[in-house]
Amino acid sequence: MDIVVILFLFAGLLFFTGGAVGILRFPDFYSRLHPAGKLDTLGLLLSLISLALFNLHHFSLGALLTSLKILLIVVFVFLASPTATHAIVDAGVRAGLAPWTKGDERR
Repeated sequence: MDIVVILFLFAGLLFFTGGAVGILRFPDFYSRLHPAGKLDTLGLLLSLISLALFNLHHFSLGALLTSLKILLIVVFVFLASPTATHAIVDAGVRAGLAPWTKGDERR
């Protein structure tokens, strides 16, 4: 069980790292939101699943309820993250931010 927890946690940290690198490396506002929305959500999913599994190491009713609460947090993030990313992109469009094109210099 500990191996599975470590694998999920390592995979979550790998996706968090990929999201951070994508935010730093992509050239404009819109392309930076892609790794922020996708990779961070997946990293959180994997990290919290590892936490929920680790919590069940000593099985009891309290541990089961805590793990279910952790999974409810995952469901909330999966609903809220795409909505928030869409709202941020919409705010950028309304503010007049133009997408990056190949001829533009890197900012």
